[in-house]
Amino acid sequence: MPSQGLVLSAESARHLDWPGLAAGGLTLSLARTEAELAELQRLRLRIFSTDMGASFPEAEGDRDVDRFDPWCVHFVVRDMALNRVVGTYRVLTPEAAVSAGRYYSDAEFDLSPLAAYRSQMVEVGRSCIDAGYRHGTAIMLLWSGLAQFMMRGGYRYMVGCASVSLRDGGATVAEVWRKAAALMASRPEVPQVRPLHPYPVEHLDGFPATRLPPLIKGYLKLGCMICGAPAWDPDFHTADFPILLDLAWLDARYRHHFGMG
Repeated sequence: MPSQGLVLSAESARHLDWPGLAAGGLTLSLARTEAELAELQRLRLRIFSTDMGASFPEAEGDRDVDRFDPWCVHFVVRDMALNRVVGTYRVLTPEAAVSAGRYYSDAEFDLSPLAAYRSQMVEVGRSCIDAGYRHGTAIMLLWSGLAQFMMRGGYRYMVGCASVSLRDGGATVAEVWRKAAALMASRPEVPQVRPLHPYPVEHLDGFPATRLPPLIKGYLKLGCMICGAPAWDPDFHTADFPILLDLAWLDARYRHHFGMG
């Protein structure tokens, strides 16, 4: 078991020797203490409340807390000059998902079409970056770290939920759904999952074209696939799209950047 003060589960603690990364005055590391975990939980609540108008039934004071946090590996992007946490991702390994009872995404989607992937499939979630750091360096650090983490752990697949705010009445969800439907039609070999609480996509016709959210646009550039219709998350006031990545799908530019040849 991890030593006292560590926030990682026993299954996840074996990754503590992960070396971390640095770029542009930012560092990427793993959260190792309760204090670090609390910092990123405060960032999550602030960002999600501001950007999405999310409510947090399990919040503890100024922190976004849920039952999966203790089982996850938490990436932390820190501005070294200010000693301030400015970005985070959490990763649930397949081993930790067994101990936790399920993936977080299992509550939003029927993941049975991905059953053959589960032993090599990590789940990512709670992605957020401070508004002043959304110029590229922080997200590239997070993605580089995730790619290296997966390679070191022998994980081939990544799944997650990409949340789209409903503050605009569904216009952005409609744009993502148009893109997703076209992608899924062009890649019938990619498994598709079913939302357990579907967002009513049948009401999305008629919205004018708009921009894709930067995170989803970035996922698609990486080589990720949207693999199903969106689920409705009323607490976060979002429509959540299922994202799937096979490392074999990574765009060649990112494979080189991530040191994968």
